[in-house]
Amino acid sequence: MVDYPWAGDACSLVDAFRRGERSPLEELEATLAAIEVSELNCFSFLDAERATDRAKKSDVSLPFGGVPVGIKELEHVAGWPATEASSVFADRKASHSATVVERLTGDGGANPVGLTTASEFGGLNISVTKLNGVTHNPWQHGRTAGGSSGGSAAAVAGGLVSIATGGDGGGSIRIPAGYNGLLGMKGTYGRIPRGPRAYMRPNTVVLGCLARSVRDVARYFDVCAGYDGRDPSSLPKAQPGSWERNLGTFDLRGRKVMVDPRLGVEVDPRVETAVRESAAALVADVELRPVDRTIEMPTLSAQWMMGNLTTLLADLGDRWPSCAPDLTEEVAIGLFLSQSVYNLHTAAAAEALRVKANEAMAEAFDEVDFIITSTNPGPAFPATAPMSSSESRFIDWAKSSPIAKYLFRGTLFGTRLAGSVAPKLPSKLLDSVSAKFPDLVGMGGLTIPANVTGNPAVSIPVDHVEGLPVGMQIIGRHHEDALLFDLARAVEQERPWPLVASTAPA
Repeated sequence: MVDYPWAGDACSLVDAFRRGERSPLEELEATLAAIEVSELNCFSFLDAERATDRAKKSDVSLPFGGVPVGIKELEHVAGWPATEASSVFADRKASHSATVVERLTGDGGANPVGLTTASEFGGLNISVTKLNGVTHNPWQHGRTAGGSSGGSAAAVAGGLVSIATGGDGGGSIRIPAGYNGLLGMKGTYGRIPRGPRAYMRPNTVVLGCLARSVRDVARYFDVCAGYDGRDPSSLPKAQPGSWERNLGTFDLRGRKVMVDPRLGVEVDPRVETAVRESAAALVADVELRPVDRTIEMPTLSAQWMMGNLTTLLADLGDRWPSCAPDLTEEVAIGLFLSQSVYNLHTAAAAEALRVKANEAMAEAFDEVDFIITSTNPGPAFPATAPMSSSESRFIDWAKSSPIAKYLFRGTLFGTRLAGSVAPKLPSKLLDSVSAKFPDLVGMGGLTIPANVTGNPAVSIPVDHVEGLPVGMQIIGRHHEDALLFDLARAVEQERPWPLVASTAPA
């Protein structure tokens, strides 16, 4: 009999199973009991009966044999709810399991206990929805767990499960990892397959996990990464077991690094100081060579984000726009805005920005091997806030009253008519809106660049501000994910971080 879920990493839990110190069934029972009394609200669905059956039959010789895991509710598990964190699909069930789930539970041997909460359709870096309510940060109740993988991060940092799945299309692994003091790795685009039946656009989404240690993420890559025919963008599989086996084997001495905690984004001075100090310590630890340069990334503004909502319209189908009242207001506003202003000219502007971003990133990596920046612009913000920006004036106005909403839709209707006469007008208006209301494009401003360019990036816990975790982000060249693992491992060895929040049961 064990009182609490395992407070170490997932790999050490497997070791404990193999030594006979704990059993998968005991661990599951402790996990379910802890979830039951938790005030984090980070699970939206539990499948105790099937999890219990799996625990009794667990093969602990497998990489994650018997380990209870949380599955982000944007991933499908056959027979489980397939809500995508939206009231619109509250009654929908999954008819199939995602490839990553099949690999994690099959060859990986993990035991999925339920679905962790996410932001609606993964569209925001917050942890509150109409369907599930508010998910809280385990370091401080009332603060956000981030998004969109906020429930997974809260569950792992909160001591409920040792590992949980996540996805990152604009920072949705790294952002909550940073807010919750976890290791969050976004591999090179295509590293872990997204099939079956996954939308390809906007070619930025990478799957992964929220974890307590570097080796947990490396083992997750060993289990889940590799080509799948249902995802034509997926990359070939590495040698079996090589991600974990190769940890610590790369010579990082003399490699060049640029340090810029801001990347053109307004960052809390305390966070900037913490990242600079942590970067300097890492540079000294592994004998990196600092390079004094900056990277001029374009503002990946509203034109780019508008086009990304096409997959959401495809998902909603003929439910839109009658389902608008059931959506998170920010999501509904984004859809109305996109329908009114997105056309070939805004699409062209978006692609031009993407090309410029790719060129800027490539030019930087012609001179350096790594870019170190902040993961988030500040510590975790209030859990009920609609977005991280402290000045969400546009969104606040658009949802302030029924009259404002009608005015908003009327303005958009007028914009659509004007766009039919002057097709370039919507793109110019979006430039103006982006300048006047930076909250529309500021969310994920530090993390989105690596998604747009497809580069691997990792968030590493390095410090705290007012008791809330701070993440340091390192971006690497395409396909050099293993080097980022070793940099994170160097931090982990020299300045280990707490594996669970200080308020979580240990």
